[in-house]
Amino acid sequence: MNDLPAQAKAAASQRWDAIDVARGVAILAMIVYHFAWDLSFLNLIETNIIQVPAWRWFARAIAGSFLFLAGFGLALAHAEGFRRLSFLKRLLKVGGAAAIITLVTLFAFPQSYIFFGILHAIAVSSVLALPFLRLHPSVVLGAAVICVAAPLVFTSPALDAPWLDWLGLGAADPVTNDYVPIFPWFGLVLAGLAAGLWHLPHRQTMRLARWRAKDSLGRGLIWAGRESLPIYLIHQPVLLAVLYGVLQIAGPNPVAEARPFMLQCEATCLQNAQPATCRSVCSCAVDNLRQSDLWRKILDNSIAAEDRTRISRVAQQCLRNAPP
Repeated sequence: MNDLPAQAKAAASQRWDAIDVARGVAILAMIVYHFAWDLSFLNLIETNIIQVPAWRWFARAIAGSFLFLAGFGLALAHAEGFRRLSFLKRLLKVGGAAAIITLVTLFAFPQSYIFFGILHAIAVSSVLALPFLRLHPSVVLGAAVICVAAPLVFTSPALDAPWLDWLGLGAADPVTNDYVPIFPWFGLVLAGLAAGLWHLPHRQTMRLARWRAKDSLGRGLIWAGRESLPIYLIHQPVLLAVLYGVLQIAGPNPVAEARPFMLQCEATCLQNAQPATCRSVCSCAVDNLRQSDLWRKILDNSIAAEDRTRISRVAQQCLRNAPP
């Protein structure tokens, strides 16, 4: 990239409002997603957003946008040659934040802690992308396509070992609250890098680099984009603390609260009855159990043998009263 025009090098060295706005939009979208996820996690709403395809694709689009922008930013940051010191400072900042996320979630969610989430992916992908900085954009884009396609054409149970989960090529996904493995997600970083490498020598570079946000919304998004890392680290504890307080006042959504019992009840019932009958029977059982001391034991997962007998009797009574 040393043969770039002087104007392009000057443009690359500036802080681009357009990039900060895009990153600000991504961080805002992430907060929206996490707010919905927290509502679902705390059973404050009926919907389990993890099971809703639209929400899953929304989360993937957010992750993809962060990774694409990381790749684009990498092209801008090193347009005049590799800047080792600034790269190492940024890597330590992002990598340190990723380590904090792992430690905090290991304590808060030991069964599903984050061992390779979005920050881990950005840190590792930034290192892996360095050899591509001197390549032609078309070559980088070709490598991006290969990375994105890799999980679709190659997965193997041999790669299911925990120490290989970061690759994303195992036959089964690990249990974790945020999983952004190298394949396919490194492909988004390379796509952003290719876009940056292609864009720098063109006239549009100066136009985009000189664009400035003039309204309060744009300036707010710029601020959010520039402070995206601390916002990422802080927003979830704040959201969870606020919503947990709401939970203490309003209580959980009745449907969401009963969902685990309903799923187990219907799975057992389906061995001997039709789905419609099972839904009716299990709903009846929930209504009756809520009026007894058994419901709290069910929610606390502290059911004794005699309690199971009582629950079974309630379900049998509902089955007898169910319409034919």
